[in-house]
Amino acid sequence: MGATETIAKWIVDTNYEDIPPDAIRVANESCFDLLGVILAGSQQPVGEIIQKYTSGQGAAPESTILAGGFQSTQANAALANGTMVHALDFDDFGGFGHPTVAIFPALLAIGEHTGATGRVAHECILDTRQMLADAGLTVDDVAKRLIDYGYHAPTMSFPVPGTLMVEPTESESRAELDRFCDAMLAIRAAIAAVADGSLAAAASPLRHAPHTAAAATADEWDRVYPRTQGAFPAAWLRDHKYWPPVGRVDQPWGDRNLVCSCPDDWAEQV
Repeated sequence: MGATETIAKWIVDTNYEDIPPDAIRVANESCFDLLGVILAGSQQPVGEIIQKYTSGQGAAPESTILAGGFQSTQANAALANGTMVHALDFDDFGGFGHPTVAIFPALLAIGEHTGATGRVAHECILDTRQMLADAGLTVDDVAKRLIDYGYHAPTMSFPVPGTLMVEPTESESRAELDRFCDAMLAIRAAIAAVADGSLAAAASPLRHAPHTAAAATADEWDRVYPRTQGAFPAAWLRDHKYWPPVGRVDQPWGDRNLVCSCPDDWAEQV
């Protein structure tokens, strides 16, 4: 069984009862928050306009327009509920973003029409915080190493800072999902090598990632692992390789310090 099958089987075999109570509580509170925001938005001018517009369509009654007390097509329901939930520009509770505001109007419309149970999702959070802390590594090390495999780093700042939010089902093929899983398994093995003392964190390819073409082809190579491990950690990269233009940089420093790239005389005047 490959990595994709393993993960898919775990998702399928996971029952609602297996989900931690705290996760269920947070999800429920987000849903209630969404309903409250829709009710408030329905009283705004834009909420009244969108309800009047969709009710006058004479469309098939597939999904409910919340607060309106009537049904329309799935598209109209998603449009109306999405408009009302955005009317007051409120976020979800807790201040960690607004995932339900952006996603749920469409999910509710489709779910009601198809009779979905609400227990299937297309994105997930990979919580690597403890294993990385044990190894003296960070989520940035994982994200940068993914670039060596040709993948853009997942979202790391929300909804849970320090984790990786991936959305693999949006447009990726089965082959691409397999490659991504292989990359993550290899990164997990690299984390384990640091955790068990086989390799120091500072010497790991995780800490030196991403590896540029200039670094991989330079005359000097002062790292303890071979060039091939740094630049071509997977066999498929021999045929399809993305080379990052720059290596690791100090990200917070650039955010906190203005660096002027203008001519010197202009910079002095400023």
